[in-house]
Amino acid sequence: MTFRLLLASTALVAPAALLPAAAFAAEPAPAADAAADGAPAQEIVITARKLDAARDRIDPALGASTYSIDRAQLDNQPGGADRNLKGVLLQAPGVAQDSDGDGDIHIRNEHGNVQYRLNGVTVPQGFAGFGAVVDPRVASSVEVITGALPAQYGFRTAGVVNMKTRTDGFDLDGDVGIYGGSHRTFQPSATFRDGIGSLNVFASASYLQNDLGISNPTPSKDAIHDRTRQYRAFGYVSDVLSDNSRLSAFGGWSKGSFQIPNTPGLTPTFTLNGRTTFDSALLDQNQRQNSVFGVLAYQYAGAALDVQVAPFFSRSRAHYTPDPTGGQLMFDGSETDLAQATTAYGVQADAGLKLGERHTLRTGVFFSRQTTATASINRVFAVDAAGNQASDAPITIPIAQRQAGSILGLYLQDEWHPVEPLTVNVGLRYDRATAPVSEDQFSPRASVVWKPSRWTTLHAGYARYFTPAPLEIAVAPDVALFDGTTNQFAVKYAGPVRAEREHNFDIGLQQFLTPRLSITLDAYYKDKTNLLDEEHFGATLIQSPFNYGRSKGWGVEAGFNYEAPGFEFYGNLARGQQKAKEIVSNQFFFDQPELDYIAGHYIYTDHSQKWTGSAGGALTIRNGLGKLIPSFDLIYGSGLRAEDPAGIVPNGGTQKPYVQVNLGVSQNLASEKDDEAWTLRFDIVNLFDKVYLIHDGSGVGAGQPEYGPRRGFFVGLRKSF
Repeated sequence: MTFRLLLASTALVAPAALLPAAAFAAEPAPAADAAADGAPAQEIVITARKLDAARDRIDPALGASTYSIDRAQLDNQPGGADRNLKGVLLQAPGVAQDSDGDGDIHIRNEHGNVQYRLNGVTVPQGFAGFGAVVDPRVASSVEVITGALPAQYGFRTAGVVNMKTRTDGFDLDGDVGIYGGSHRTFQPSATFRDGIGSLNVFASASYLQNDLGISNPTPSKDAIHDRTRQYRAFGYVSDVLSDNSRLSAFGGWSKGSFQIPNTPGLTPTFTLNGRTTFDSALLDQNQRQNSVFGVLAYQYAGAALDVQVAPFFSRSRAHYTPDPTGGQLMFDGSETDLAQATTAYGVQADAGLKLGERHTLRTGVFFSRQTTATASINRVFAVDAAGNQASDAPITIPIAQRQAGSILGLYLQDEWHPVEPLTVNVGLRYDRATAPVSEDQFSPRASVVWKPSRWTTLHAGYARYFTPAPLEIAVAPDVALFDGTTNQFAVKYAGPVRAEREHNFDIGLQQFLTPRLSITLDAYYKDKTNLLDEEHFGATLIQSPFNYGRSKGWGVEAGFNYEAPGFEFYGNLARGQQKAKEIVSNQFFFDQPELDYIAGHYIYTDHSQKWTGSAGGALTIRNGLGKLIPSFDLIYGSGLRAEDPAGIVPNGGTQKPYVQVNLGVSQNLASEKDDEAWTLRFDIVNLFDKVYLIHDGSGVGAGQPEYGPRRGFFVGLRKSF
């Protein structure tokens, strides 16, 4: 059996005739799924699949660059079903890693700006840096969409992570598993799926605890004070109302607690109530966060008209607590007990209308209303006129803030086929954001996809983007509140955070050299105004936004994919950079000399990495027990930005390059026709135990140092039913 680890596509997804036959798994006949249930059940399955196909027709990623990973690939990569979403996404072209604790990734050298979708519906996000609410075990496939996006994609546009839920079957099935190993990792999980008449039900639940919840700030094998406990649950239910309509409801819940890891051997610089010594390894800083979201989606699929309307709701909360004995005060001169909550509700509606053989019109609307509240208790010391500590008794400064705003997006586009090998997609978006500053923009989009032969696909596109500023307000807008204290700001002004505006140009090629070997090449250029970046707020995972006035970025991505029966291998390499100048909002985050230099010079943003690579493969070996699948993957980074060794240019230095190799092997204990299998797996993370810095905390906007994971050994056992 061929294992397809990853399939890269730089343009419109090609029809089956243009891709190697092994790239497509034969879909089982509907009758086989429902033979025991008779004709009515068979008709329900056929209708559900027809509705799935219609939903995909509403918002295809025409002219964009799409990287797709299916369920079999997710299960057989190192880590299998227990791998987090960040680990999956790092195998896509141009995706670089950052902190482990919050799931940060950088797509095409962007700080964040990633949109997550489930079944075509945008999943409301909580706070920046919190990663995804759901994990890959709920997905039948994961797509990473980049480039010149068509008009239906708005607001978060560096990349779109689109997941389709595992709801394509009506038979009773699922799995129960346990996974664990190094860093005291323990991760049980379960999934369940069944059909009851016209109802389709899917549920997933997992728990994770380990001693490496956030990236280690030291190079040691074991982090100090880094325990995490994380719970996730997801549910989906749909009812096929008729041959042309379906009502679905799905939602997720996550809860996590994180210890903030410590760096031993630090020396206090402040005195607290007569105390001058404190062991930095004993600091007890913690963060708790939870999120919940829900979506109700109605879908209609007619002969020419496809519609989906999906109201949604989400709520997220985070609470950071400093060391209860005041230890952080002695090292930093300030500490904050910070709570932040955000609530959002809204609706997304999309429709597609086929007009003859040459035109398909698509239109839609997205509206969201969000409220964010922040409450902090800040403790600082008084200082004298020279800036020296004047008292060892802390001062308490409470701050409460609230911000509300809304975003509205409208789009209309036409997919036109003037001749058979050519597709032209032209669209226009209108976006408006009412907070923190009311702004709007009309955004044209255009792309061309040309297939001169069954082996070759080329695409080119242009997109204008509008990214509203996030509502996070984790710092006081009145910077004078901290005057005369150890937390006073050198810069006393703060411009408002504004929406980011971008011109994006993208061109790409997909070429099949043989029926089993394909290569891809994609190039892009970005010109931005008010580039959004974020600053870590102290030791917390919570981040606060600021803008660079101008930014320019470019990149080239290359990849290949080879597959044969029982074997698969892929590789990706990206070269890119992002530079920006003039910080134009929340300037009080920075020192005046830093602001002065950036005002007149383009600097690398801290999340810009020159070279980013990934590769992997797998082999399927049939033996007397079932299937043995050894696999591997690796990630390469030339290093994020760091402080200039000469101390002149902000972000003028670079971290050292690194390669992290992961191995996995799974043994399926079942016959070919037995779906109720046991699967035993063994994985090694960072096979060669390479010690490397993700970043050293010295860049503009960076937090504390973070190292990549050291070598770890993990085993898992999973029972399918």
